[in-house]
Amino acid sequence: MKIMRWLGLAALAGVWLLGPLMAAETTGQERAEAAGKGLVGSPAPRAVVKTIDGDTIDLGALYGKKAVYLKFWATWCVPCRQQMPHFEHTYETAGPDLAVIAIDVGFNDSLKEIQRYRRTLGITMPIILDDGQLGGAFNLRVTPQHIVIGRDGRIQYVGHLADARLDAALLAARQPGLPKAIPATTALSEGPRINVGDRLPAQSVTTLDEKRFVFRTPATPRPTVLVFLSPWCESYLATTRPAISASCRRTREQVDALAQDQRVRWIGIASGLWASADDLRKYRDDYKIGIPLTLDESGALFRIFRVADVPTVLIADAQGKLIRRIVPDDRESLRQAIGSL
Repeated sequence: MKIMRWLGLAALAGVWLLGPLMAAETTGQERAEAAGKGLVGSPAPRAVVKTIDGDTIDLGALYGKKAVYLKFWATWCVPCRQQMPHFEHTYETAGPDLAVIAIDVGFNDSLKEIQRYRRTLGITMPIILDDGQLGGAFNLRVTPQHIVIGRDGRIQYVGHLADARLDAALLAARQPGLPKAIPATTALSEGPRINVGDRLPAQSVTTLDEKRFVFRTPATPRPTVLVFLSPWCESYLATTRPAISASCRRTREQVDALAQDQRVRWIGIASGLWASADDLRKYRDDYKIGIPLTLDESGALFRIFRVADVPTVLIADAQGKLIRRIVPDDRESLRQAIGSL
């Protein structure tokens, strides 16, 4: 009955069965494997995390004692929902030599949505709501993204599909393996975070047009607007999160109209989740985006500015001080905020 319920919910989610389909139509498995090239064989990072129920999990303490299976997912993600029977079965049959942990990516998701999703699907494994740190440490690029860590504390597999390759990786990770010594790993530490009242960072990014955009511009002081976005928000989320999809469309339209104001500097910062530079170029061309765009492939800018939802707009004054944050559920319009500068 539980499996039928999962499949029924997946069918109701619409035709988007493989994740956001973008410019190059690169598959989720290919994206995950590309993300894993720098990870497989390396020591897994250490982190102490809390589940949504308040329990503490020390990932570093698990290394050397059992294999660890981390699955990054989201409640709006259709392939995540389709794979849930496999994930739950893996957890229920794991045994003492395998830890199975669900990590919600924290992108356009909330504790309330996760709890409702868990009740609906009957999920029983521990769930972590990520603040971006784990996603950054494990090169998160797609949902779902599977991370399999062997008993030796090294990352053995990164993938997207719940298939024979994943099952083989889970089986291999549970073997004792050699060497027995646990390799040195890096503990996650929270990087710099910028809030309202702080100055923009003294750094620059490269736009799609290969131009340099400097966050602070003391030579030509003007207000700066940072528009955090996803190139698939309007299309993919139209089915699973229609309100967010509509918000992304409204923000894009407002930015397009307001960006004619030369007194203000604009830059769009796109999430690297399910998006490449080619995907972002297609988005720019399809919607005739006029402001400069940059791809935050690693998610570093999203973490620095504490952005977990798109669209989010941050406004800094002419001195580079962050003065306003506009999130999807704010009543204040972007037009009003820009008009008050």
